[in-house]
Amino acid sequence: MTEDLLYRIALTMIPELGPVRVKALIDYYGNAQSVFKANKKELAQIETIGDLCAKQLKSWNHFTEAEKEIKYIKKNQISTLFITDPDYPQRLLHCYDPPSLLYYKGRQCLNNTRMVSIIGTRNHTAYGKQVTEEFIKALENEQVVIVSGLALGIDAIAHKASLQHRIPTVGVLAHGLDTLYPSQHRYLASEMISNGGLLTEFRMLTQPDKHNFPRRNRIVAGMADATVVIETAIKGGSMITAELAYNYNRDLFAVPGKLTDSKSSGCLKLIQQNKAFLFSGPEHFIDTMGWKEKKLVPKKQIDLFPDLSNEEKIVLKLLQEKEMMPIDELNLKCGFSSSSLATAILHLELNSLICSLPGKMYKLL
Repeated sequence: MTEDLLYRIALTMIPELGPVRVKALIDYYGNAQSVFKANKKELAQIETIGDLCAKQLKSWNHFTEAEKEIKYIKKNQISTLFITDPDYPQRLLHCYDPPSLLYYKGRQCLNNTRMVSIIGTRNHTAYGKQVTEEFIKALENEQVVIVSGLALGIDAIAHKASLQHRIPTVGVLAHGLDTLYPSQHRYLASEMISNGGLLTEFRMLTQPDKHNFPRRNRIVAGMADATVVIETAIKGGSMITAELAYNYNRDLFAVPGKLTDSKSSGCLKLIQQNKAFLFSGPEHFIDTMGWKEKKLVPKKQIDLFPDLSNEEKIVLKLLQEKEMMPIDELNLKCGFSSSSLATAILHLELNSLICSLPGKMYKLL
């Protein structure tokens, strides 16, 4: 496992690759070690790779840096999540640029059935604080995980309110796990590790440089079913995250504010452009997400359907093992044809035993 992790970390250290190219290489070779063992000519022929990337990959020999990272990971009990791992946030795989490797310190499953990102300005108003706290309080019994960026302002309010109401909350960082920005959130971050977690794609010694925040924002947008923008100006990090959520085909909500308030101008623009639903309150959000109709049914009720086919039983068994699963993974693990799988899924949906989620994901009802 350590050797495999060594190659995984090494892949993320090669400057010219990046998440899109790493995904292409893993799709082609299956694992990181095989990528490094491939010959240069074959690598260059893979789409998006080319001669330059192939040359960099074959000449890269800084494995000692990757070894240092592994020592830090083991010493600090940090989990690593590679794009092929089952615990990797599966929603990110439906983005065109998923992080190749994530570093995680926490207890919360990152593939929870319901994931919501809450974002907003650092310079919030009393109105923004009130809306955020009331929204999270209303989600207390909805079995949701709250995601944000652990920044000052709305992010911190969302994390704190989540902890107050015992809702798991995950902070996505723009730096390595060996530091914390802003530093005044150290206590908050330690509390989140016990009821949520801290997540980043950045290695140790990576500082919170300006160009890291858009990369952080794409994780905030991509790992949730919906993103709610509380307050934001027309320009800023929250608008970047909102645009990413929209481009990832995630549900996007924006809280309306005063026409004369610059801190609401970004939200109003998103609503005006029909990119975001107008957020008119927690009940509206829950209803729009369809959560009222999707009450969880005890798994034992599956036994009330004795006439299920073998294919249907296999699908149900797989979905019992994980909270949700994408169609591609189901297809791979089931072992029967795509048409048989499609038929099994249809019958299970008609019997209200499973339901579909955005991004061709499926879960038990």
